[in-house]
Amino acid sequence: MTTGVTTFPVVFASGGTPMAGRVHRRSESLTERQPAVLVTGSWLTVKEQMADRYAKELAARGYTAITFDFAGWGRSGGDLRQAELPSRKIADIDAAARFVSTLSFVQPGAVGYLGICASAQYGLAAVGQGAPIAAYGSVAGWFHDTGSVAPFYGGEDGVRLRLGRAEEALDRYLRDGEVVTVPAYEPGNDRAGMPLELDYYANPERGAIPEWSNEMAEMSWIPWLTFDGLSAASSVSAPTLLVHSDGCVFPDHIDVLRRRLRGPVDVAWGEGGQIDFYDLPDQVGFAVEALDAHFAKALAEPAGAGTRERSAMGRGGRAG
Repeated sequence: MTTGVTTFPVVFASGGTPMAGRVHRRSESLTERQPAVLVTGSWLTVKEQMADRYAKELAARGYTAITFDFAGWGRSGGDLRQAELPSRKIADIDAAARFVSTLSFVQPGAVGYLGICASAQYGLAAVGQGAPIAAYGSVAGWFHDTGSVAPFYGGEDGVRLRLGRAEEALDRYLRDGEVVTVPAYEPGNDRAGMPLELDYYANPERGAIPEWSNEMAEMSWIPWLTFDGLSAASSVSAPTLLVHSDGCVFPDHIDVLRRRLRGPVDVAWGEGGQIDFYDLPDQVGFAVEALDAHFAKALAEPAGAGTRERSAMGRGGRAG
């Protein structure tokens, strides 16, 4: 359902670092204002993976969707390549939102955000810290703290092992300027960011694409394992939609967020596993229907400002 969507590249700055972005629109006119949605994907990924997948779907429904590579990733600038640095990614989301707010083809004040998997917690933090984002959404959102993330890596012993390796890698960087990298994904390799079998990252028809280097700076374990992705919710009052399922990570954390968020919250509960929501048609279709209904309401134009053109599929998402 992405027929008629056009894309073009953009560049903006985040803390002085040039950022490579992409605009997705179902309009070749740069004078037609549309509500905008920033879309970011999972940790250790680039924009051409799950972020572009959702951006194309949203653009087909009449939104200007913007994806970008975080600093140090993909085609964006930035030292510490392939480093998963939550604070840097939070700042990048804020910078992207401020950049999008300057575009004349974006409806004033109508910038939304969609985070898929781990970047959802970074986007939540960015909104909580004052990023100009009027509506928030997550799909298969990964929201962790140290206690809840530890079991993914073998509990306390696994965390200590990875933190020790990360300290050695950080010391080498500070001493010699060398960034020690390990695979982002490699089944059975306990040094890899993702050591489990995950078809998305192994399959070139899904996420194993040429634009993705499949690397992680090993020092990333320190900020990743110590990040608090839950506490920001108490500072967020923007209308929120959480798309999740029992098969996604941390399903209990959705209730935690719902209780802590200060603004209106809807939850769309679907079926399927975490990785299914990255790109499989049934899960993406379910999520996009709910997101369209959410953003259409939360980013609605003021009375008399005109009506954006919508696709025939603009309704039907479950939210509750």
